Amino acid sequence: MPYHNVFTAPAAGFEKEVIMSTVLIEKRAPMSHGRTDLRKRKPKLLAVINENCTGCAGTPVCVEYCPVEACMFWVPDEEHPPFGRIEVDKTLCIGCAKCTSKGPDGTFLDGCPWDAIDMVPTEEWERRHGVRLPDTPDRPPAEWRVVPAEYV
Repeated sequence: MPYHNVFTAPAAGFEKEVIMSTVLIEKRAPMSHGRTDLRKRKPKLLAVINENCTGCAGTPVCVEYCPVEACMFWVPDEEHPPFGRIEVDKTLCIGCAKCTSKGPDGTFLDGCPWDAIDMVPTEEWERRHGVRLPDTPDRPPAEWRVVPAEYV
């Protein structure tokens, strides 16, 4: 079912109501479990999964370290089942980097063993994807089991 977001945009000298329809991604387990009250403002950095993600054969380490409910989740590989990868709901990420394996000065920390998570400046991610993320989650926790595709 498409997610509908209504907003106003100037068009030919007047404001016109535009309806955007976005595909929703259903989050699947394994999924991070934690608090729902952590994101109070937009973080400076976001966790972005890169092409190195293998999904750790269904038991990803990164998901266990994430302190935010439903922030990290499994996305099945439709072309190669039962394989898949992990993704991040950018509206929930707090930028804590607990999911990564990169520490200061090149040290190796707990987290992703495949170096598959990059911490990217939020403004850069927004610019690259043409999306402006909300400062705080834009939907109640009861609706966090799905995410608009543009936030992944």
